Amino acid sequence: MCGRYTITVTLEELMLRFLLGNAPVVGGYVPRYNVAPGQWIPAILGDTPAAASQQPMPRRLGELRWGLVPSWSQEESSGGKPMNLRLETAQQKPAFRRMLERKRCIVPADGFFEWKTGGKQKQPVRFMLKDRSLFGMAALYDTWGMADGTKLHTCAILTTEPNEVVAKVHTRMPVILRHEDESVWLNRSMTSAEELLPLCKPYAAKEMISYEVDPVVGNVRNDGPECIAPLHALW
Repeated sequence: MCGRYTITVTLEELMLRFLLGNAPVVGGYVPRYNVAPGQWIPAILGDTPAAASQQPMPRRLGELRWGLVPSWSQEESSGGKPMNLRLETAQQKPAFRRMLERKRCIVPADGFFEWKTGGKQKQPVRFMLKDRSLFGMAALYDTWGMADGTKLHTCAILTTEPNEVVAKVHTRMPVILRHEDESVWLNRSMTSAEELLPLCKPYAAKEMISYEVDPVVGNVRNDGPECIAPLHALW
């Protein structure tokens, strides 16, 4: 599962890491320390290149609301607006499989939170890459039409089995794409679920770290550096 995450870098760092170049930016961007479901989040989508273009697949940075409202929903609130979608569900259910084949995006992040149980209260834990770098979480998006004709663009982050680091805290983890697989994931001409699924393996545990943070992150109104400050020394 992935119920909260962070993206604390500058816009320039984000654009450089994901090769966005001069891509237009939709919506305002500010660093976030406690991103929660229901909020508008930055997402990277692949654009369709010109027919004869030999250039790499163009990308754009847009905003999607976190919590999927599928296009077939009768109303916005139906279906529970899932923040996460199990990879197995996306593979097995035809409606979500079509989304996997045609409506993929990347949610950029530099950390995500899970809550450890067992004590008197749940203890939030932040997970990151060892080098503290940005990474891309695989996500699916869809567009739902409102009664007034307005289009609502939403997404859900895909989850998979946890690696050894995350398994100490939770039974699921977000699908973190390898850097070299991001272009394939965003390539809109790639419509084979069988070829996409191998990209969604649990991220290598040896490349990740985790540390406990203050429970203030449990309140979505808290969105400052205090949400990621370690409770204990990291080394």
